[in-house]
Amino acid sequence: MISSQRQHLILSRLRTRGAVRITALSKELGVSAMTVRRDIAELADKGLLKRVHGGAVTTSTLLSEPLFSVKSQMDIGLKDAIAQEAVNYVSPGDVIAIGGGTTAYVFAQHLLESQQSSGITILTNSIPVAELVQALESKDVEVIVTGGVITRSNSLVGPIADKVVQSLRVNTVFLGTHSVSIPRGFLMPNSLEAATDMAMMDIADRTIILTDHTKWSSTSLSLFASFDQVDTVITDDGLDPDSVAKTPRSGQRTRPRQTRQPR
Repeated sequence: MISSQRQHLILSRLRTRGAVRITALSKELGVSAMTVRRDIAELADKGLLKRVHGGAVTTSTLLSEPLFSVKSQMDIGLKDAIAQEAVNYVSPGDVIAIGGGTTAYVFAQHLLESQQSSGITILTNSIPVAELVQALESKDVEVIVTGGVITRSNSLVGPIADKVVQSLRVNTVFLGTHSVSIPRGFLMPNSLEAATDMAMMDIADRTIILTDHTKWSSTSLSLFASFDQVDTVITDDGLDPDSVAKTPRSGQRTRPRQTRQPR
């Protein structure tokens, strides 16, 4: 298969999936990962896609959200490091909320494998997180699902979800984000999902954002939190020094905001 044919297929996959992973494309196209990287680099130089760690996303990600099944295969190592650090913010018996997205899902996986999950209650608008808890043999963890309209990221959002959330209270909410904008804050491509994230923040004593360094180089449509509304940001050590320096280090809340970078 010649380069132009491969690149056409890569763009075709992007249009339908929103994001692609190099290892998956290598198997699908029957070529080496290095060949796929070269094709992606050429397409990125032409402005036809955007390179991310481990793959590529469509340049229209301002308005679109890749499917959960695609995103869950990207930046796995980064998500694991962030998730493991986030587990330290949960104590046995806590009542917490976990938002949608793949980083929050990986956090839930690590949490449920840890001793910190003993006796906890989880409020979530994530279908995969709810299914994860339901699959546990132990019934020591209670899960409350919001209901609502299903997004491409398998999150439940909208007025129904917001109404359920507003009637409850949690110690800590753990949220992913589609992008980080300096100095604006944290954004999602889906305005309904942004509104549900805001509702969960409103009922939480503490808000923690889980996001890898690649989110500082992307953008989205709907703001759901400014930096001074967030207590802690947990990211990886791939964030460049310039972005670290520009990211606000503290907010207006009673507890100082921190930026944690697991190594």
